[in-house]
Amino acid sequence: MNNPESFRSARDAQRQMLGSNQSGVRAHNERLVLSLLRRHGPLAKAEIARLTRLSAQTVSVIMRALEADGMLLRDSPRRGRVGQPSVPLRLDPDGAYFFGATIGRRYVDLVLVDMLGRIRASARRVHGHPDFDAVADFIAGEAGAICADLSERDRTRVHGMGVAMPMRLWDWAGHLGVSPEALSDWAGRDIGAELAERTGLQVHVRNDASSACGAEMVFGTHPEAPAVMHIYIAYFIGGGLILNGQLFVGHTGNAGAIGSMPIPQPDGSTRQLLDTSSLVNLSRRLAAAGKPIEPLWEVPLDWDYAAPEVDAWIEEIAPGIAHAISVAATVIDLEIVLIDGHMPESLRSRVTAAVSRRLDAYDFAGISRPDLREGSIGASARSLGAASLPLAAQFMV
Repeated sequence: MNNPESFRSARDAQRQMLGSNQSGVRAHNERLVLSLLRRHGPLAKAEIARLTRLSAQTVSVIMRALEADGMLLRDSPRRGRVGQPSVPLRLDPDGAYFFGATIGRRYVDLVLVDMLGRIRASARRVHGHPDFDAVADFIAGEAGAICADLSERDRTRVHGMGVAMPMRLWDWAGHLGVSPEALSDWAGRDIGAELAERTGLQVHVRNDASSACGAEMVFGTHPEAPAVMHIYIAYFIGGGLILNGQLFVGHTGNAGAIGSMPIPQPDGSTRQLLDTSSLVNLSRRLAAAGKPIEPLWEVPLDWDYAAPEVDAWIEEIAPGIAHAISVAATVIDLEIVLIDGHMPESLRSRVTAAVSRRLDAYDFAGISRPDLREGSIGASARSLGAASLPLAAQFMV
């Protein structure tokens, strides 16, 4: 939305629409029930009582309240047992909606997702570098336009916005080929506070790699394991940690930031993993071949034009990722490593296979080699992870 008058109209309309949408954080037991339904799928009241150790009467009261509030739907009755058939309940996808924004080094993305993580609306803007005002205008303006298209009922069910972005974004000017002044606003201004003021929504901000990991936890098929590392390959590679079923971000929010890990080079020097194993390496190959790099960031992702460069890129990035996994496994008793990224799904399996082959050369004597698997979210992981922040704050334990 480039027209200022249109932007103001959408913004003002959104404030009116969202004036009554903040229902507050739900009671613990309600959020517990919603979390169990998200994890296990449809459950009958007796099953929920068993899992929560709440009384049947308490569970009935909670379920009636959630159903009356439009958060649950009745599933088909289960027959075949003595007595009345049980009626499982499941999450209503339209029970609540959440905005998720990704502020990337080459694009800004906005999605509106429902309770099941399905994307209901989206918008994207590709840029040379993230200008603060342009990014804020885009997110607030598109959020207003999306809300304007919702029904009156659905507008009241938009429950916040999450933002995924690199921490200390202003430190990356050199890597983006711009002057430090071009990113200086990110050091002195609060994007979360400004978006909250402009949209009327509660806004949560988190590291982009941790957000991608969070998407795997909330909306993906992440396995149950004590220690999982999630690797996400974007313009720069990053990582996240799931420890004992919880996203572990550390005191700075950068836990699992494997992009900064030093990787030994053949000449005896070291380079950070983000310099050896990121999408920026592919963009450099494309530029050297005289091919455009913009399609890397445009959706839908179609990289067929870059097949030769992609083949070489996969072989280029695999050694560094394998080394990072081997080092991380000695510090954290990793059981599983998931690899995902901003790439076509077919490439994700190829990257995972290439890294696995490289890991075959490592000696894991004394420790356990982590099980290497593909992630399940893909290019929208950071935005979905951002949207999971307000969802978790209000509707999960």
